[in-house]
Amino acid sequence: MSPRLVLTGPMGVGKSTVGQLLADRLGVGYRDTDDDIVAAEGRAVSDIFVEDGEPAFRALEKEAVRQALATHDGVLALGGGAVLDPDTRALLAGERVVYLSMDVEEAVRRTGLGAARPLLAVNPRKQWRELMEARRHLYEETAKAVVPTDGRTPEEVAEAVLDALELKEP
Repeated sequence: MSPRLVLTGPMGVGKSTVGQLLADRLGVGYRDTDDDIVAAEGRAVSDIFVEDGEPAFRALEKEAVRQALATHDGVLALGGGAVLDPDTRALLAGERVVYLSMDVEEAVRRTGLGAARPLLAVNPRKQWRELMEARRHLYEETAKAVVPTDGRTPEEVAEAVLDALELKEP
């Protein structure tokens, strides 16, 4: 079993919204590994970061991604930092991965880069840029396609993903 497609990209890029649209259009289920972690742990991702630290969260994330890749056959969205783990990147090698990209101004507009984003709590623009500098090449390395989201509606992004992967709706 393997997902129809996997969405990666930074926080706030629209993976959840676009993922659900794609799942609906393809007639398959939608799953988000951050939601899996929240359900398993009974607390928000931001709480896990604050209470247990980023390494503990990354260990949970790695296992959630591994399980989802092995058991989900629909559209799968990964948390923004999932690609940091080399084992996760190796698992993604055989998948249809789409990197949803956006620039920092779009990130500010969409997320407000607020307090619910634990990695962006202080100087959010600078931290977002630093996160992207550290992660962009990993998103690109794992992706079969890159779909920019700037200035596009979720429906336009979903259509671009389907086109990029040459996937047809049922």
